[in-house]
Amino acid sequence: MKADWVAASVRARSMAQRRAGAGTSRAMAMQPTLDSAKSLLRESSYGPRLGGTSGLAAAERAVQETALWQLRVLAGWLPASGTALARAAAGIYEIENIVALAHRLAGGAPAPEFYTLGALATAWPRLRTAGSPEELAAILRASAWGDVGTVEPGPMRDALTVAWVQRLATSAPAARPWCGAACALVAARILLVDDVAPSAQVLHLLRPVLGRSWETAGGIAGFTAALPHPLREVVLGVASPMDLWRAEARAYAAVENDGFQLLRGSMPGPDAVLGAIAVLALDAWRVRAALAAAAAGAGSSEVLDAAA
Repeated sequence: MKADWVAASVRARSMAQRRAGAGTSRAMAMQPTLDSAKSLLRESSYGPRLGGTSGLAAAERAVQETALWQLRVLAGWLPASGTALARAAAGIYEIENIVALAHRLAGGAPAPEFYTLGALATAWPRLRTAGSPEELAAILRASAWGDVGTVEPGPMRDALTVAWVQRLATSAPAARPWCGAACALVAARILLVDDVAPSAQVLHLLRPVLGRSWETAGGIAGFTAALPHPLREVVLGVASPMDLWRAEARAYAAVENDGFQLLRGSMPGPDAVLGAIAVLALDAWRVRAALAAAAAGAGSSEVLDAAA
């Protein structure tokens, strides 16, 4: 492996070691209030942004901003050949910006402050200039995101999400199993929870990964059986569409486990960096789930239990 990946891999492993961790997240979920849960993160990388936040939404946003900042810092250590990986990983934040802008342009509630992507933006500087939903879709079509096929924020998010995981898998082959799981979960949610037909563009994006049989499947059992065999385990054991969140939690846990394996077993290079990116992203997900549990006074988190 080229020497220019060594420093990036060392930095990636160091950053991953500073995560809050599953144990801290569980302890947070058991706290009686949101403030007491936040106090357990005071000395963590989340502490500076969490300090002074009020309410669950602001706390969750601070956690996401911390995760994005970590990605931007890590990207600064990458050689030029790692730029595509870093930008692909940051795509999830650009999706949030795009969908928030789509809601604003459609006359919805005022969008939250956009995430600051810096050099990790794929097309955001151009996209944010859109003055209408139609212009936004046209700019997307001419960008690396491609045709989303609709100006409605919901289907737009679905198309962007599938396009994102496919781009990540192209940039980092080790992420291909994550792409398949994400596509299966998006399809299951649209078909079985939302109970709507996927948009033509979402179908176009999903078919290379999932085939076509699932499109006419009836119920969760039929959907599971219609998936390509390697992907059936993503939703295996889910008895009801309302329990798909458990499959999502398991999928997140699988990504985290893969991330740890990449960190431990990879030579310095893209796979080690991808492992750190996955571990840090999933740490932020755990922390957000724990904050939500504490804010509700639940005493525990079903989401974290499902991911155990």
